[in-house]
Amino acid sequence: MKLWSFTTIMRTLTGGGMSFFLNKQKQRKYQPNLVSLMTLCSNNYMLLTKLLAGNDKLNEQRQFFINESLAYRIKIIEITRYTSVVTIEQQTIKAINNAKIANLFKPRMEIRLYHDARMAEVIKSQDVRQIKPRYDYPNRHMHQQDEKQQINQFLHDWLHLCLSMGQTLVELKK
Repeated sequence: MKLWSFTTIMRTLTGGGMSFFLNKQKQRKYQPNLVSLMTLCSNNYMLLTKLLAGNDKLNEQRQFFINESLAYRIKIIEITRYTSVVTIEQQTIKAINNAKIANLFKPRMEIRLYHDARMAEVIKSQDVRQIKPRYDYPNRHMHQQDEKQQINQFLHDWLHLCLSMGQTLVELKK
């Protein structure tokens, strides 16, 4: 019968090291899934064009009322030959007395629409400009590794909400 020393047993259990803790697997860097992101941006473009409903002039806007206390406003803020920039912001209809608190409940995104590629990408969210496709984690601002994917998914959810539950004022032409 072979007797094993404590050191031999610990080396076997921990993969050669003398640590009582499990060895950390070497973490691989996050790689953005470009196919998924491009598909999401294409879907967002399609949903935004449906919501804009042919409005393509500078400063035009549409408002979508979800219920008595929630609405979304989409406004065209820039138009060039191949792109447009729109903002979408959540608006609370019931007045909040404290302006600082009110701004916390007004999420806002800036989206660039690429008409030739038929894609829409969030370029600014909550005053964060140039959202990187990948962040190291942890980081100073505590962005998630896949922050760009998550923000574009959040836009996708907002657009679906506006299409499925939103009501808008429509002018009837005589």
